[in-house]
Amino acid sequence: MSLRARSALSAVLLTLACLFAPAGALASWATYEIGDSGRYEATTAPLAADPAVRDAIAAATTDGIMREIEVAPRLRRPVRSFVHAAVRSFTQTPAFHVAWDTANAAAHDAVMRALRDEDERTVTLDVAPVAAQVRRQLSDDHVPFANRIPVEHTEITVVRSADLAQLRKGYHVLEIAGFWLPVSTVVLTVAGVLVAVCRRRAVLAAGLGTALGAALLGVAIAVGRRMTLSGLPADVSHAAVGAVYDTLTGTLRTVSWLLLGLGLALALGALLTERIARRRRGSTGPVPVPPPEPTRVRA
Repeated sequence: MSLRARSALSAVLLTLACLFAPAGALASWATYEIGDSGRYEATTAPLAADPAVRDAIAAATTDGIMREIEVAPRLRRPVRSFVHAAVRSFTQTPAFHVAWDTANAAAHDAVMRALRDEDERTVTLDVAPVAAQVRRQLSDDHVPFANRIPVEHTEITVVRSADLAQLRKGYHVLEIAGFWLPVSTVVLTVAGVLVAVCRRRAVLAAGLGTALGAALLGVAIAVGRRMTLSGLPADVSHAAVGAVYDTLTGTLRTVSWLLLGLGLALALGALLTERIARRRRGSTGPVPVPPPEPTRVRA
């Protein structure tokens, strides 16, 4: 193979590797972080202690209670304030953490079963067990009108049947890509370096490309956050949704920083080894031969 063909092949392999690195990180995160029940529950559990999440849940619960009771107009504001304070206090109890974990686990299990099975029915979640737990705790805390919180079997639509086919295909693609893209990234990088005419330059290119891909992944996460918040209705807490988004993408952001550091380390290592090699070549060059001494002619 000619030197030009080797250089072109190395460039193609390294370009593919740099493209696969952030895509593989994204697919692995979706498959092994979001798709895994244990990791998902462990990731979302700390959100129960987030002030913005607690405020949003307290406000929604208070609205639900106030819709179920009849209060004189002049008493509605003080009663609402009292109920909100009581519900806000409840969000700081262990019982709320249990209710939060139960609701998250149930919703996640329902979605994952729908994505992995061939059932085309709409995915719903029955919130009656969680509502009963909340009502029992609020009643024990002597919150007014807590016994009026409805606990009938209320189903909340999580995923519509019309969206299941597309979501299922996307999830299957992510499952495959979550394993093969990282493996392909490593294989392509090694192959690109071995094929290259100048391997130090190939390592430098691979490092810079990986760092660039990681930076683009970080930008994509930030843009996704902004788009998610900008598309929310006015009555939805932006702070709470932002906290959920940041928690769910925390591992992905860490991976993007690790890829950025790895890429820069590879590039820096290639530059340093090239400089050291140049110094060694300069110090081991041919020793200059001193000119011969002029011969003296005797008279």
